[in-house]
Amino acid sequence: MRTLLCSICCLFLFYWNVTAQNSADCRTAIPVCADQPIMGIAGGTGDVDDFDPEVILQTGCLEKGSLSSANIEFNTSWFVFRAGTGGQVGFDIEALATSGSTPTAEWDFAVYGPDVDCADISNGTAQPIRCNYEVNDTNFTGLGVNPESGEEGRASLTGSQNTYDEYLDVIPGEIYYILINNFADNFTGDPEPFMLTFTGSSVSDSQDTALDCTLRDEFLGLDIIACEGDDPITISALNSPAGADIANVEWTVDYEDDGVVDDTLTGSGDFGAELIITSPNTGRYFASITTITGTPPTVSDDSGVLVTFFGTPILDRVETLDTNLSIDPDQNNIEFFVEGDGDYEYAINDGVFQDSSIFMNVPPGVNTVVINDKNGCGITDAIEFLVVGYPKFFTPNGDGINDDWNVEGIETLNNPVVLIFDRYGKLLKQLGANDSWDGNYNGQQMSSTDYWFRFEYSDMEDGLLVAKTRKTHFSLKR
Repeated sequence: MRTLLCSICCLFLFYWNVTAQNSADCRTAIPVCADQPIMGIAGGTGDVDDFDPEVILQTGCLEKGSLSSANIEFNTSWFVFRAGTGGQVGFDIEALATSGSTPTAEWDFAVYGPDVDCADISNGTAQPIRCNYEVNDTNFTGLGVNPESGEEGRASLTGSQNTYDEYLDVIPGEIYYILINNFADNFTGDPEPFMLTFTGSSVSDSQDTALDCTLRDEFLGLDIIACEGDDPITISALNSPAGADIANVEWTVDYEDDGVVDDTLTGSGDFGAELIITSPNTGRYFASITTITGTPPTVSDDSGVLVTFFGTPILDRVETLDTNLSIDPDQNNIEFFVEGDGDYEYAINDGVFQDSSIFMNVPPGVNTVVINDKNGCGITDAIEFLVVGYPKFFTPNGDGINDDWNVEGIETLNNPVVLIFDRYGKLLKQLGANDSWDGNYNGQQMSSTDYWFRFEYSDMEDGLLVAKTRKTHFSLKR
């Protein structure tokens, strides 16, 4: 009896180990390996849809087919794998029956990679490299060769009814995401089961090394990027190597991601195995599982999962830089400083976006900047800012070229005043918006050297942002 009981326990643990708890969001995709089939259930969209409906109506080969009102993402499940060896990787997705009935789900899929971000999947930057949304009458779809019909995979073609795409040729270390979607059951909301089995020449050579099985030790998933104001994110410890051997789960968090645990948190659900993370609680989260059998006594995801919430960019200030003067003395170079630690890109005066926050040779006067968070967490309206430009030298020698010195771009300011000093701090000249200096003081020509200036102004009622110019210098040459 004891032997029989142990055998039943082992069978139960094996089944649990290969049954993946559903993850309907790319950012919490389930890490998987090729050493055994994965029993999956697609149970509806996640807390935050992976496809922005305002941006993506259909993307790449994610065709809506004959049901024009169907959704790209409904009753979905996301998986992630890391290639362990180079070579050919495919997979079979088999529709399974529930309660002994005939399978009714029509499964479709899309594969993204290598090494893409979920934010890029959501905004359409990352397109599927393999997928199939064909209407079909087979219980199998995937990459490679259909084991039921023997039909080889090829690029998706609407109306072909071939449910297989081509194998992937992978390089060790590459990461790929798999979206599995229950297209035919879009409107019922009922989850249905499927089985995911990896195939291909590299898998045939070694199921244990073709995909990097250590990724499952990072069972909380890959790092997650979210936006401030998003719905709560649920991470789960149920896909750990412990399987069903869970007595309880302890959650901790390192908010600064500096190696120091800041707090112990309370999980939810069975065994406390799920943790709900609300915006804007950025931090690295860890799960430590105490097992029932004590072999091993604990199972942990030592790397944890870093959850980072980004917000809409907020422009803090603009500063004028004293750079590249030897290349072009009249350049007005400015730098934007943004609150937050997002991944930003910048465009000025309706130009193209660039990653650098520094712009060279910006024209004096009122300009505009638009700042975009590349994680998809927001874009600013056009923000006006004023660049105060000044010649870095002038030559008051009467030849009609650079004979006087003034400050450009301050005409729109209230009561602007420019104060010019010598190197000892003596005030030589005060200029208004349309004034200039001819290089004289009390009727006497000043010598060829560097002079200093600063400008002052009253705050604008419309809140115009002014690029800050430090008390800086220019040259008089004769």
